[in-house]
Amino acid sequence: MQSNKLRMAVRATAAAAVMGVASQAGAVNLNVGDDIDASLYGYARLNMSYDIDGDRAVSTRAGSFTPANEDVTGHFGADVQQTRVGFKAKHASGVAITVEGDFRGSGSGPGSLRMRHAYGEYNGWMMGRNWSNYLSFVGNTPTLDFDSLAGTAGSQDRAEQIRYTTGPMSFSLEDPSAQGILDPDQPVLGGDRRVSAPAFTARLQDSADALSYSAAVLASQVTVDDGTNDDSAIGFAAFGAAKFKLSDMFSVQGAINFTDGANGYLWRSGSNYYGPSAYVEGDSLETITGYGGSLGVSMALGGGRSINLGYGMTTLDLDDAFDAGAVSNTTPETNQNVLLNYMWTPVQNVMLGVEYGYLDQETYGGESTDANRVMFAAQYSF
Repeated sequence: MQSNKLRMAVRATAAAAVMGVASQAGAVNLNVGDDIDASLYGYARLNMSYDIDGDRAVSTRAGSFTPANEDVTGHFGADVQQTRVGFKAKHASGVAITVEGDFRGSGSGPGSLRMRHAYGEYNGWMMGRNWSNYLSFVGNTPTLDFDSLAGTAGSQDRAEQIRYTTGPMSFSLEDPSAQGILDPDQPVLGGDRRVSAPAFTARLQDSADALSYSAAVLASQVTVDDGTNDDSAIGFAAFGAAKFKLSDMFSVQGAINFTDGANGYLWRSGSNYYGPSAYVEGDSLETITGYGGSLGVSMALGGGRSINLGYGMTTLDLDDAFDAGAVSNTTPETNQNVLLNYMWTPVQNVMLGVEYGYLDQETYGGESTDANRVMFAAQYSF
């Protein structure tokens, strides 16, 4: 076994940018002795956006469904908050760890370091913070917008969890995603919510020739407790996602979602990210159903160039909640967006792109607010 001398070698592979959460495009390999292989990876990223209508930009210049400053048009901004760095190490015994962070914060300032991933793996087991097992990137259309399309498969977020994977199947116990509760007596979303149990997930993900596919189910308990009275309900969710390569040039991909009492797993529902999962009616807790889906096409033009077009939608069934007085005519019900982009990789590990985005939100009362925006991104990966 070698001493503590570090031998460094740089390898580069083609840059990637899938929905703004692309995996590493290259890495700096750190081989520590004969027992540990370690690497640094990440990228520096600039995002610029111009909102033609009201100001819809949040951190990383992603577009929000929530209307803001609609009477004042024309808003420009730029930030580097999507920039990230990660570290991986694997021991000869098979034990591996990953720690990764980025700088996404609130607003358009410089942001602060945020923990994205911190987990260990061994012999099919993974424990720590990682992408939720109730998620798949299989059906995602590449976008520059970090928050991407509504209705993509699963939570599109990370969770502390214990996961076991065998072949194409994986199972997990996870810290539940945000499960908002509407209470007519408590105007703040969340009410007297209490986390009373972990979420359980099971996922299948595989491929066959030109088809890649994934499907998952989830069960999560949602509980309301005001200190005197409490009630619980079991929320359920399921999704299916697929990508089909029509040729070396074209692909079609998409996802469908159903949730009942688990809208914390319906991506970009409600006001912007997750809609409410349940509401209080008297002394009981009633679940809210949600639906969503996305569909996209991608065309590779050669020379590191591609065009991607995607549409996404989510909607909540709020009729019963409205009758109970838990929602009003101004409560967000349906979100939909369209993203069209051109991406170019002029050299290895460099990606440039421009994207047009359209967002529309409709309230329960039928009022619709839409917005148009354009975005530019430059990403330098290692």
